[in-house]
Amino acid sequence: MSVEPVSLGSNAYDSYDERAAGRGGKPGLRVAIVHYWLVSMRGGEKVVEELCRMFPEAEIFTLVCRPERLSPLLQSRKIHTSFLQKIPGAKRHYTKMLPLMPFALEQFDLQEFDLVISSESGPAKGIITRADALHICYCHSPMRYVWDQFHTYRRGLPWIGRMMMNISAPILRAWDVTTAARVDKFVANSAYVAHRIRRFYDRGADVIHPPVAVDDFKLGEGKGEFYLYAGQLTAYKRPDIAVKACTESGRRLVVIGEGEQEAYLKSIAGPTVEFLGHQSFDSLRDHISRCRALLFPGVEDFGILPVEVMASGRPVLAYDAGGARETVSAPAVGLRFARQTVEGLLGSIDAFEEIEKDMQPALIRQHAQKFSAAVFRERFGKLVDDNLAGHTDAQYRTRA
Repeated sequence: MSVEPVSLGSNAYDSYDERAAGRGGKPGLRVAIVHYWLVSMRGGEKVVEELCRMFPEAEIFTLVCRPERLSPLLQSRKIHTSFLQKIPGAKRHYTKMLPLMPFALEQFDLQEFDLVISSESGPAKGIITRADALHICYCHSPMRYVWDQFHTYRRGLPWIGRMMMNISAPILRAWDVTTAARVDKFVANSAYVAHRIRRFYDRGADVIHPPVAVDDFKLGEGKGEFYLYAGQLTAYKRPDIAVKACTESGRRLVVIGEGEQEAYLKSIAGPTVEFLGHQSFDSLRDHISRCRALLFPGVEDFGILPVEVMASGRPVLAYDAGGARETVSAPAVGLRFARQTVEGLLGSIDAFEEIEKDMQPALIRQHAQKFSAAVFRERFGKLVDDNLAGHTDAQYRTRA
């Protein structure tokens, strides 16, 4: 099944084909981008957007798609979906179909493509490519729900779901490890993820931070009006810590996002906590520019949102783990707290309010520029060029 494309028109980004001749590339290269599912616009989908700008003729393959929730750029591309798309309710309950995903992924026919870029967090890297094609995997994270966060996901399921996870998880782990051999080159979105790739797949990985559209965010003015939590309301992101901390201290908190923990969070929230649910990008951007600081109590593999907040000149208070160690890297842009608890976050808020007046929005934004889309394009484009050249040389030596 495919989502039919519409005309994209021109954009301000140089395509891979336009610069290929000058950097050892191959004009006319057939490129496929494989992403696990396209049901919203989060960090992984922003990477796919940037890849589409780099490779304007690339076709997208994904397990399940909700085109109405995608950006105009992604809506304009040719998107191939799997047979899971035809199952009633799949667009909303796709995560429950995890045992079927490897089979669905391997049904994609990619034999006509010379370069395959898989965007991995759910199953994506397990696609079957042509023997002489180059497969680069940009890994946001090895599948959390079958590896280090298996028990967290399992706890939130009904008994039948837990039983199915107990049966399917060992099979999925074996498939996940085996399919790592189908990848020619791993690229991690952070040093934290590179460590996890080494741990689970025994493969090395280059680190290229994901693109952040820093120019899409305006510099906030004056002192912020409220603390902000934004993102999925799911257990591993620990929104409960932010809600409890602001409820106990009487601080104003705005919560943007939706997820299975929404009802629970509302039940423990006090009158100073406001839930806005799903918001448009324009609304999110406006709230970011007006917030006092972002509260980021979860462990993210990279975490694009903190960089977007810093692009607006707003500080970030993050748990000291995961990608936050690479983005919230100096007191001038925010603080990291050592204990993933309400008390740990409250201590960080108190410390932040002592130094808040000395923070300079322009310097915070300058720090965010290190993670811009332009930096990503340059680094990822060079990696593709280098690996294409090496891949072609290896094929020539083999034939000779």
